[in-house]
Amino acid sequence: MQNKQFEIESQTPFSESLIWKLNRNFYSEIGVSAWRDDIVPHHLTSNARVGKTYAELIYAILKDLANNGKNDEVVYILELGSGHGRLAFHILGHLHEIESSSEDRVPRYCYILSDIVEENLLFFHNHPQFQSYFDRGVLDLSYFDAVGSKEIHLRNSKKRISPQQLTQPILAVANYFFDSIPSELFFIQNEEVSTCSVSISSKVDPDGMNAEKLIENMELTFHKSTENLPVYEEPLQNEILESYRSQLSSTYLFYPVSAMTCLQNIKALSKAGLAMLSMDKGFHELQNLENKKQPDVVKHGSFSLWVNYHALNAYCTKEGGKTLFPTYSNFHLELGCLLFVNDSHNYSYLKLAYQHFVDDFGPDDFNSIKQLAYSNMSRLKLKDLLALYRLSFYDSTFFIKLLPRLKHVYKTITFDERRRLAQTIDCVWKSYFDIEESFDLAYEIGGIFYNLGFYTEALIYFQFSIDSFGQKADVYYNQALCFYQLKDDDQFFKILDEAKKAFPLFEPFKTLENLEME
Repeated sequence: MQNKQFEIESQTPFSESLIWKLNRNFYSEIGVSAWRDDIVPHHLTSNARVGKTYAELIYAILKDLANNGKNDEVVYILELGSGHGRLAFHILGHLHEIESSSEDRVPRYCYILSDIVEENLLFFHNHPQFQSYFDRGVLDLSYFDAVGSKEIHLRNSKKRISPQQLTQPILAVANYFFDSIPSELFFIQNEEVSTCSVSISSKVDPDGMNAEKLIENMELTFHKSTENLPVYEEPLQNEILESYRSQLSSTYLFYPVSAMTCLQNIKALSKAGLAMLSMDKGFHELQNLENKKQPDVVKHGSFSLWVNYHALNAYCTKEGGKTLFPTYSNFHLELGCLLFVNDSHNYSYLKLAYQHFVDDFGPDDFNSIKQLAYSNMSRLKLKDLLALYRLSFYDSTFFIKLLPRLKHVYKTITFDERRRLAQTIDCVWKSYFDIEESFDLAYEIGGIFYNLGFYTEALIYFQFSIDSFGQKADVYYNQALCFYQLKDDDQFFKILDEAKKAFPLFEPFKTLENLEME
């Protein structure tokens, strides 16, 4: 007996399918919880190393503008679909460090956190780690639909950016973004281009399901048709699609028309054009587009697809722009730069920065090193861990992943290693952006400092833990031990008294009462 299939959507053009609305609804329904609860993976594209890379590329563009006498107007940097805000925090932090250590005079900038989810924008607005950037005027907020919005309304400064208003090029960051907005799907074989539509069904009754459950249970069936090949309003879009007819022999092809529309909408905001930085899983070389099978929709609460950067590359080039893509093949990620500007030959600092921070060694390479570290964790020594943390630019999530090994190796440690480890941990905390995850990093760091004999520092981190998670019996216990080691009897008895009142059933407090005091 065959299992019953529930129809969710009958045959529909792929770019118009319900799946895109489900994706949008998923993020609207759960907001920052998508990343806080680790439903949607984000470390690959939002770690400190990635933030450093974007910051170096952005600063290089600012230097190029200054070098060409464009120093007077503010440069706006629009991040599309900012989501959890962690990437912006890394970029802003690294930009500030670069500025502080440089004598270059560059234009003022304003980084715009944008999203279509109001809960996310409210989260950014209230986040304590963003407040200093808001106060300095280098950070603002905006609701922005990358495909539909034609203006940017800045909520903090109350400014409106309308088409052709800006005289500096607008910078945009599309990080892990183009893989989840609508795309056309075609099948090419024997120089014939077929449009693809999709039907959605489920083995489970979809009635009453939210977007996450619908995506989890949906099954897609693809259909090909040689009729009604789309003819786009923009001739370039037709031209690029037509070129694939002879360039590819047999393959399914994502065609990023929505991404092209997004590029045009943002580009139209400035008389000087657009510099787009984008990183995602995808391909920019034609050979990687060949022999693609029926699409594999990657589900992670929402869903994502690979990005056809080859088409975006062609689109920018045919618009008279300049592109930067990796010289060498990638294993995990593409990071490209699309310069829709008339004077792309003047962006020499950007080209040098791209060579150094992407081509020589970039986020894709770091991800390979990361996987190597995870698979060889049991063999890592303290000096190995410190070098890896430094290579990651002290990324907190990477630190947490390797924490079990660190706890093992620092049991036998020299005085010099103890100091170096303490310095490293302080840098990790500095790079930590709190999205209210359940893991209490401050408490873990406090425990490490206690074991290293840095009792005053341990107390600082235990207080950070209290600020985020409230007081806990374990924190009271460790605070009391710190005061005992510091021979601060008054604080010891004060904390112990508070602890017993707050957690009267916590047995370990009795061992503290028996400690020998001076």
